[in-house]
Amino acid sequence: MRGYIPGYELVTPVSLDDALGLLATDGWKPFAGGTDLMVLLEAGKLTHLKYVNIWPLDELRGIEVTPDSITLGALTSYSQVQANEVLVDEFPMLCQAASETGGLAIQNRGTLGGNIVNASPAADSPPALLAYDAEIELSSTTGSRWLPYYGFHTGYKQMLLQPGELLTKIRLPRNKTGWIHYFRKVGTRKAQAISKVCFSALAHVPDDRVADVRLVFGSVAPVVIRCVNVENSLRHNVLSATTIDTARQLLQKEISPIDDIRSTAPYRLQVALNLLTDFLFRLGPQVNTD
Repeated sequence: MRGYIPGYELVTPVSLDDALGLLATDGWKPFAGGTDLMVLLEAGKLTHLKYVNIWPLDELRGIEVTPDSITLGALTSYSQVQANEVLVDEFPMLCQAASETGGLAIQNRGTLGGNIVNASPAADSPPALLAYDAEIELSSTTGSRWLPYYGFHTGYKQMLLQPGELLTKIRLPRNKTGWIHYFRKVGTRKAQAISKVCFSALAHVPDDRVADVRLVFGSVAPVVIRCVNVENSLRHNVLSATTIDTARQLLQKEISPIDDIRSTAPYRLQVALNLLTDFLFRLGPQVNTD
């Protein structure tokens, strides 16, 4: 049953300061692209009633490029991600994630900031953002603060977002020249499907040795998870059958897939292992099979 529309309040502020002022009072939550909230509304499951419409706010838009980083406004859409030349060239996993999120209507309306604060472990863009060492800006009436995106999600639908705070920007460091990028989303269909497993991986492998690596999975834990134990087992080592086998064993301990309506825990575990193995073998001819 659809939600009762007259029972909801939606206020459109004229500026970011006005929006933050409203969010500082009890009962108000932000409404951006609405791609998740409208699904809940149609299903009669949107329990919160008071929303601040931040969609028209220019302060939350725009993509700024500097020699060291690229900063995206929280309202940057998936379509805008795909259209930016710097992102296409230097952050291809994020662009691929954006291209595989919903259909064109969702990509035109859905936002990076909304994807983050919706806090779903099956979200498409967070694995890439984590792999790229993203930082996020949180703003309120008392000021703004930057923090690493890694560690922002503390549990299922839980995050380091204080009452009255709004995610306003996402910043990506431009320091991955020479790294190998790998993104895979496994779902029931090629398009408009929630992922069963999502995987973003980066590696820098000069001189036949893994100098650095990032491994991030979605849909296999209560939060999108960066597998630091697996990373540590690979870092500074030459890739071989032994190091890959060790990485596979550690991955099984680091993720915690579940059975749900979309998939089963054993399937998710096997797919995660397959994706990790495929990525490691794609790193090049330096892989020694012993």
